[in-house]
Amino acid sequence: MEYTIRNRCLEVTVSEHGAELRSIRDRQGTEYLWQGDPRYWEDRAPTLFPYVGRLTDGKYRLDGKLYSMTIHGFAALSDFTAVSAGPSALCMELRWSEETLRIYPRRFVFRVRCALRGRTLSVVYEVKNEDDRILYFGLGGHPGFRVPVREGTAFEDYRIRFRRGARPVQVGFSDACFVNGEDAPFPLDGEDGIPLRHSLFDRDAIVLRNMGPFAALELAGGERVLTVRAPKLKYLGIWHRPHTDAPYVCLEPWSSLPSRQGEIAVLEEKKDLKSLAPGESGSYRWSVEIGGAGGKGGTAGIDGSSRKRV
Repeated sequence: MEYTIRNRCLEVTVSEHGAELRSIRDRQGTEYLWQGDPRYWEDRAPTLFPYVGRLTDGKYRLDGKLYSMTIHGFAALSDFTAVSAGPSALCMELRWSEETLRIYPRRFVFRVRCALRGRTLSVVYEVKNEDDRILYFGLGGHPGFRVPVREGTAFEDYRIRFRRGARPVQVGFSDACFVNGEDAPFPLDGEDGIPLRHSLFDRDAIVLRNMGPFAALELAGGERVLTVRAPKLKYLGIWHRPHTDAPYVCLEPWSSLPSRQGEIAVLEEKKDLKSLAPGESGSYRWSVEIGGAGGKGGTAGIDGSSRKRV
């Protein structure tokens, strides 16, 4: 089942399956979200939880035991329940089950809240630890955006812009898309941007840190198409299907990274993972603004805006 929320500026559709964004349209009917053409990529905006990226051999260790999990965790493959749905806000929930315990031996509640305010869609991930042991997890968004989105433009007419003076660092990845420890400064064009070209993704995703509080998709000449904001986010994945002319780009706020090349991740030792004590909750946010002057305002970051014991 799909749910639609709207206000005077935007209309957004979300699916129960994976709590995935399915559509982001402005009031003129322009679609900004990639619509899942299977020739390039059949998904649109997967929800990543409780792990981000690949696990070496598809396996990890927790409590001294070995477990298997698919890339980006299981949330995107799970059916959520709508616990509240209003005209401009929606909350979807995934709870632990006997099935999830076989994959991920922790009791949890994972909620995805979507809300509209003006031209901005806010996505908040809420995680509650219902286990009697520490909950270790990663999470993030994987939204794809249509490029080109304006008639008469081409993919190469767009760029991704950061705050002027940003000094992003590219996280080193192996050819198999695992962390290899070879981080390096990522050069920007004109000190603040990345001109889009399909060959950027010949080695798969570009993952950055230290890139500042927002990433904006702009047309040459400075017209702002959309802005993904997360002032405290730690990582940003930029991707489309390698070696294709795919007409989209993903701007992915991540809280953590894939496994290191050739190592089975031990969740208790993986320092970039989030952790919650028994009974504790965490809230993690990102947003996308359609249009706008850019660089002003915004929301709290995916790195975490609140923690409480309940």
